[in-house]
Amino acid sequence: MTTTQTLFQTVELSPELVLQNRIIMAPLTRSMSDDNLVPTEDMAAYYGRRGDAGLIISEATLVAQNGQGYPNTPGLYNEAQVNAWKNVTQRVHDKGGKIFAQLWHTGRVSHSVYLNGETPVSASDVPIFGHVPRTENLQYETPRAITQTEIKQLISDFRLAAKNAMKAGFDGVEIHGANGYLVDQFLHWHSNRRTDEFGGSVENMARLVFDIIEAVNKEVGVNKIGLRLSPQAYMNMEHDDRDKLVFDYLLNALNKYPLAYVHTGIFEDAPVDHLGGSVTQYIRKHYRGTVIANGGYDAQTGANVIKQGDADLVAIGRAFIANPDYVEKVKNELPLTQYNEEMLATLY
Repeated sequence: MTTTQTLFQTVELSPELVLQNRIIMAPLTRSMSDDNLVPTEDMAAYYGRRGDAGLIISEATLVAQNGQGYPNTPGLYNEAQVNAWKNVTQRVHDKGGKIFAQLWHTGRVSHSVYLNGETPVSASDVPIFGHVPRTENLQYETPRAITQTEIKQLISDFRLAAKNAMKAGFDGVEIHGANGYLVDQFLHWHSNRRTDEFGGSVENMARLVFDIIEAVNKEVGVNKIGLRLSPQAYMNMEHDDRDKLVFDYLLNALNKYPLAYVHTGIFEDAPVDHLGGSVTQYIRKHYRGTVIANGGYDAQTGANVIKQGDADLVAIGRAFIANPDYVEKVKNELPLTQYNEEMLATLY
């Protein structure tokens, strides 16, 4: 009988970053900051209650206000936000936990209503279609291609947010390069049709990721940087067979950097034919560092994927929303409270 004992081994991400277990709290956008995009006391208590996870990855956190695409998502670009996040990180550390800030720009997954009437940006002027979440009837707009000057500013925004994360007491940062948001929009042929140094070849399409890593490294150190990736287009993105070559190149090139980890970005980590296995297995095939499996796992399947050698850590999402004491319940083999969407209305 397979047990979950594997999940309760300590893990060293770096000499100064040792996790007390292999259970990661996945980043979960809750849209619960105040109207100035500042974290609240309720958010601090929410994260603090889950501080016994090996590592908490914060909800996606804006590197600049012009990256917003959902209501009331917190930022890390001004002093009020930094001070409020200090309360969050302190609560987690008081429970013996570690927490990374996930740094985010939504790109074309936005609307001018969030951007003071400005048009959202993307790698290219290729729209996504559908209804803007958490609005009544807004449809996505056609983005404009971000300029090279704006790309330089974007990289600076990631660097400043990383610097602010350190000031706020985070243990590291995760660059959000997944789920169809702006960084990911450079990594897929559907959304990146550029002809400059950021498009047209696998090396150029991956350039932004490395430019951001290099900039963030100057503030936090490379072994405190995680990266979330979605090699399989599945959210806010259309599939293109050529994408695999982009990620083959990107993942192999990442081996030059002693990152804290690479984190799978997908909802259900099932086998994908053109990747030759699950997304996590594909990442593991190319990337030699620490891998976080994510996408529909529970404690048992998470322990299995670690035992199989496909990942080192497993990220848990909805079960953490429903169970602030998730780690204790798994450790003691207690029944879990089942997640339901009504739980999204409050920070339990």
